[in-house]
Amino acid sequence: MARVARIALALAGALALGCAIGEPAHAKKPVETTRKPAAKRRAHHDASAAAHITSPHDAADTPAVRYGKLSQDDCEAELANRNIEFTREDADGVVAPVRLSGALHGVVFRTDAKEKDRATSPYEIADCRLVLALDDFAAILESHDIVEVRHYSMYRPPHGWPEGKIGAQHNGALAIDAGRFTDSSGTVLDVDHDFHGALGAKTCGDGAGPRPSTPAGLTLRAILCEAVAAHLFNVVLTPNYNRPHHNHFHLEVTAGVSWFLVH
Repeated sequence: MARVARIALALAGALALGCAIGEPAHAKKPVETTRKPAAKRRAHHDASAAAHITSPHDAADTPAVRYGKLSQDDCEAELANRNIEFTREDADGVVAPVRLSGALHGVVFRTDAKEKDRATSPYEIADCRLVLALDDFAAILESHDIVEVRHYSMYRPPHGWPEGKIGAQHNGALAIDAGRFTDSSGTVLDVDHDFHGALGAKTCGDGAGPRPSTPAGLTLRAILCEAVAAHLFNVVLTPNYNRPHHNHFHLEVTAGVSWFLVH
């Protein structure tokens, strides 16, 4: 468990830095009037992450862990088996880059880019293994009448990337920053306005919940926590984690690990 904690803490530090400086131009930025010294911020993030790491005994059987182990060919075969429409892409640092050509369980995942630009936007490229997790997630979204998810990015092209280096998180197209969920009536559940969390607060489980408990907040929390219970993603970060996550859920498949970080 100590090794798991060290790895996850390193990941948490990278996430805290990466999400603070790596958002696409169209992502909103938080406004902070005061900031703790960098060392104190990092220590806070590490301690916070350590308290939210789990390593279940049946981790090998969970979707996130199983998907993370798949090769490109095996993953694409599973997409075909599920009748998921996609095209293979080229993307530095990504093991199995694909671009979705249609909806998953009737749910469209897209950025705010104009329609004419989406077909070439790097932010809409995903690793095939993330797509499998999103397909499972879309089944949960469908049960809540969600038909569209607006996200800030999946892939973020790395800069100065050594040839052949494999990325993780957004550099590996293994994460999505989901900000708004729209149902069939056109109602938008906005993480920024409707999650109603608090820094450091518990995200799922006994005693967790939006404050105040609005219908939109309860629905967002139900969607998220059903995905957590199903172990679809190794890393789930929310506005409860830190200020840079105030407007989205960071949902990530982390290849080669058997632990989960939910905050």
